[in-house]
Amino acid sequence: MRTADALFESSIPGLPLIGRGKVRDIYSVDNDHLLIIATDRLSAFDVVLPDPVPGKGVVLTQLSLFWFRMMADIVGNHLTALTVDDVIDDAALRDQLRTRALVVKRLKPLPIEAVVRGYLIGSGWRDYLDTGQLCGIELPSGMQQAEALPEILFTPASKAGGGEHDKNIDFAEVTRLIGRRLADRVRDISIQIYERAVAFALERDIIIADTKFEFGLDTEGRLYLIDEVLTPDSSRFWPVDEYETGISPPSFDKQFVRDYLETLPWDKTAPGPALPPEVLQQTSDKYREALVKLSGNRVHATD
Repeated sequence: MRTADALFESSIPGLPLIGRGKVRDIYSVDNDHLLIIATDRLSAFDVVLPDPVPGKGVVLTQLSLFWFRMMADIVGNHLTALTVDDVIDDAALRDQLRTRALVVKRLKPLPIEAVVRGYLIGSGWRDYLDTGQLCGIELPSGMQQAEALPEILFTPASKAGGGEHDKNIDFAEVTRLIGRRLADRVRDISIQIYERAVAFALERDIIIADTKFEFGLDTEGRLYLIDEVLTPDSSRFWPVDEYETGISPPSFDKQFVRDYLETLPWDKTAPGPALPPEVLQQTSDKYREALVKLSGNRVHATD
């Protein structure tokens, strides 16, 4: 793994930069299309760290494409027929971005994160310890960390501003934000996608503990699945053979990074600390393993 081969920040001559998220750079193509580039930036505790993980953005893009296609009969998505080759003139730049960039529909994102949970973990576990509830939903007493929930739950969150944490909200707040009819549709579609993905992943020895989706509307009010789908950045993937309750199980994501950072005298504010090569390598390996197990697709660090 060579960090020099990673893409930390993109620059596209001739395309206006709309913004940079924690991972993605977004450019305007025209009135109807955006170019979204998944970089190799890595964030932890809502801080973008100074060291990228080579190939991470490729994994996120290729895995999202895999799921977008699988779920297309459930809901439309923001993919288009256009490719990087159609919107970027420079051949070398096209080669660098082809596997990590998408030309997508320009849509209006909904102001919520559509979170679906099958297991009690993360902020859901913290909410349960504090209140016995999860986003206003009463849960049985005595549940353990990482225990399977009695049923799949839609537990939405409000989108936070830069550097802030998303906040869990109840369904009543979702209906206030986007209306009851759309809220019902987003909930039902999110659960349907999650159920299909869970069954598919279990056959490949992966538990999808939870995930979050984003949706957007076009000018006609049609709903689309956008952003990324069922990636290690947006989901918790647990290996079946290492799963147990009472702990936070090992996962196919940046848990190595979080565990390392917890050992440092760092206050979890920017700037973040540098990461050792072995931590970056382990993180990269976990992302790639998830892609291979789920889709059969393999990428290399320099892709």
